[in-house]
Amino acid sequence: MKRIALLTLFLTVLPAALAAAHPVPQKKAPMTIERATPPFAAQKPHSFEHHGYRIDDPYAWLRDAGYPQVDDAEVLGYLKAENAYFEQQMAPHQALVETIFQEMKGRLKEDESSVPQKDGDYVYWRRFEKGAQYKQWMRRRVAGGADEVMLDEAELAKGKDYFRLGSIALTEDDRILAYATDTNGSERYTIRFRDLKTGQELPGEIADTLGDFVFTTDGKYLLYGLANENWRIDRIMIHQLGSDPKTDRLLYQEMDQTFQAGVGMTQSRKWIMISAGNHETSEIRLLPANDIGAAPLLVRARQNGVEYDVEDHGDTLFIHTNDVSPQFRLVTAPISKPGEWTERIAPSAMFYMTAVTTFADFFVVEGRENGLDQIEIHSYAGGAPKRIAFPEASYTASLDENPEYQVTKLRLAYESMVTPDTVMDYDLASGAMTTLKVQEIPSGYDASQYETERMEIIARDGTKVPVSVVYRKGFKKDGNGPLYLYAYGAYGYAMPPGFSVLRLSLLDRGFAYAIAHIRGGDDLGQQWHLDGKLTKRTNTFNDFVDVAKGLIDKGFAKPGRVVAAGGSAGGELMGAVVNSNPELWGAVAAHVPFVDVLNTMLDESLPLTPGEWPEWGNPLEDKKAFELIRSYSPYDNVRAQAYPPLFVTAGLNDPRVTYWEPAKWVAKLRATKTDKNMLLLKTNMGAGHGGKSGRFDALREDAEEYAFFLWQLGMAGQK
Repeated sequence: MKRIALLTLFLTVLPAALAAAHPVPQKKAPMTIERATPPFAAQKPHSFEHHGYRIDDPYAWLRDAGYPQVDDAEVLGYLKAENAYFEQQMAPHQALVETIFQEMKGRLKEDESSVPQKDGDYVYWRRFEKGAQYKQWMRRRVAGGADEVMLDEAELAKGKDYFRLGSIALTEDDRILAYATDTNGSERYTIRFRDLKTGQELPGEIADTLGDFVFTTDGKYLLYGLANENWRIDRIMIHQLGSDPKTDRLLYQEMDQTFQAGVGMTQSRKWIMISAGNHETSEIRLLPANDIGAAPLLVRARQNGVEYDVEDHGDTLFIHTNDVSPQFRLVTAPISKPGEWTERIAPSAMFYMTAVTTFADFFVVEGRENGLDQIEIHSYAGGAPKRIAFPEASYTASLDENPEYQVTKLRLAYESMVTPDTVMDYDLASGAMTTLKVQEIPSGYDASQYETERMEIIARDGTKVPVSVVYRKGFKKDGNGPLYLYAYGAYGYAMPPGFSVLRLSLLDRGFAYAIAHIRGGDDLGQQWHLDGKLTKRTNTFNDFVDVAKGLIDKGFAKPGRVVAAGGSAGGELMGAVVNSNPELWGAVAAHVPFVDVLNTMLDESLPLTPGEWPEWGNPLEDKKAFELIRSYSPYDNVRAQAYPPLFVTAGLNDPRVTYWEPAKWVAKLRATKTDKNMLLLKTNMGAGHGGKSGRFDALREDAEEYAFFLWQLGMAGQK
């Protein structure tokens, strides 16, 4: 199967999830929505007892009993009323929104194109036509010839309010393209097939898929993951091209409700990987890509807390695993005896190994040292690795698109908080680095006008938390400047110190922009993740607050001049810190925030809840987990106090953080908070977790957030 790189929507951030279907209750008249005052949701008695505690939840009714179908008139009426209030309050600031939107749009090259990359007889790339919201997927024969449009997302998106391309795959003979699309934000994808020689769509449309899919070597079969009614991939299916999907065969079924299944392919394309895992445990089976009838080969049976991934070279497996250390190590095993592991690279206290990729003549180890990305080239024969040097003190770097197995150059991606996205080729023989493309900013950008710092701020328990900061030259650290602080802090996802054309609209208005590399991510290694999950979850919230205070102490801002933002699990972070330290924040944006943590983690009927217990704890069975989650769950800890201005978003079709979480949180805040600060809730009625899907539509939502912050800091009139 050809590897065509794709930036998918899937960030395995905290999913709250789809609810199981229930009978739809009798509908009520919709609420009036033409109002200049905020809507207040009705409070309806609802309570339950667990572990000896009584939990009152007067806004539980905002969860439509028929979800994922949302048609309860009262529920929709409230959401529409909040949207109308949002529009009414933002109306005086639409000129500012438009100004920022045009700034952001002006920094995007409208006819943007990726760097072509060879894969077999073709080179492949992606491009935007001028003014287009969606990409075209392109190719051209290496030997020469006309450019071919394999897939035009804009054509597929015509007439749709929402469109998202998921995975795509191409047969080895370069003829048949499989692609998956989502047209409502629910992340239930439909796979379709196209004959690239004739341009015709082929029969065999497959609905309700999720994740990646791969072709067998001969291109006759497609292996894919099927999502069950609870939005969990529990089956890996085999589809024969041209056949009715109803006749597809089951290859693998995952019976553990806390695990998800998936399918992929090794770099050599010799083996199809059938994986199963949750947030802390994995298990992989290998199937020869050229023998669909072979029995899958189990690499090693699942062991709680042990993660591993697999590549191959010749008759040897290369296995990247945390079995003996959270820093990970590399082991090898003969394919004939995949469970017999021999250490190749030992874990290092300084170097956190994040990935291993095998090529025909060498292998690459990626990792982080002191939180900064490193790329090492290793010889199969052994010896000291060659580490690629990068020019800045703070940056992010990684392998880019490298689809072929036999290569003489490596395609790399590089950026920093002041250096735009850069694509380079690294020559393996000479060590020479060739820059192929630097992100073009049509409206202009002078990197010399900006400065970046990486510092450490000591948290309350003595832990040093890294922080990356960027600002325009001339920023005075006298406490008067505004500061934008961002973090995520969950699932072991690091927040790299990368570049953003969007944030220039803040930097050029005098902001400093900081990324707090708090515990919960794996910025400093897997232990950094472990120290921000389960019983140590509150470290994440404390780190963020302590970073804000530390930056205030360093003169970046004063209390009330710090704006903060986070989404999904980062939205949970926002909910926690406005409860604990409302005085710090001048305004806060919480995007699709996971704020109803206790209710969600108690409800095992929600499809993703069981799989989330390794990250958050299982309050259903564990009283201590119940008490801890109850102590920080943002919705459960709203209290009568002054809150900062809040900008909250939701997606009606969001399967990860369901719409009722932010809706319930906002409703409770409205009824409880003692201040008159602005509180806005915007629900995208035709989108999901990622918001609107078109690139310009998404920019406008970013512009709305920035305009809100400027408004609340009294800077709305600043050019």
